[in-house]
Amino acid sequence: MLVDIRVQEETFSLDAEIARLAGAGFDVGGIGAFIGLVRGDAGLAALALEHYPGMTESMIARIVAQAGARFGLLACTVIHRIGRLPVGAPIVLVLCAAAHRGAALEATGFVIDWLKTQAPFWKREDYPDGQARWVAARESDEAAAGRWDTGGPSEA
Repeated sequence: MLVDIRVQEETFSLDAEIARLAGAGFDVGGIGAFIGLVRGDAGLAALALEHYPGMTESMIARIVAQAGARFGLLACTVIHRIGRLPVGAPIVLVLCAAAHRGAALEATGFVIDWLKTQAPFWKREDYPDGQARWVAARESDEAAAGRWDTGGPSEA
């Protein structure tokens, strides 16, 4: 399986990343895609993201490996941005390539659900008035990851 994991400040190009996977020499029948954007809830101005270098990429690799084994992926790209991102900015890209669309789509959901709950990122919400607050884990994210009926990426 071709795996590309990047944690970066720079934005990404959906077109370029899909072209890279489609041209990787596999018999790809479908690519599932998820792009997360910074929401402007409650007047948010920006979201600042920090991570633990090395540990973050390692956990994402474990999530991707489990998705690859479970769904028969041919390739997977995960790009997660860090730094200060304004409302509307792309924050995460997950692409899962498989021989068939069902596996590609399910794997994409699996990866993003586990990424939201297991990858060590810290998020701070910044508001126009100068206030800021760290984002706590959401029960809805834990419930989404739990739907996959698995012990999580630590098993990979």
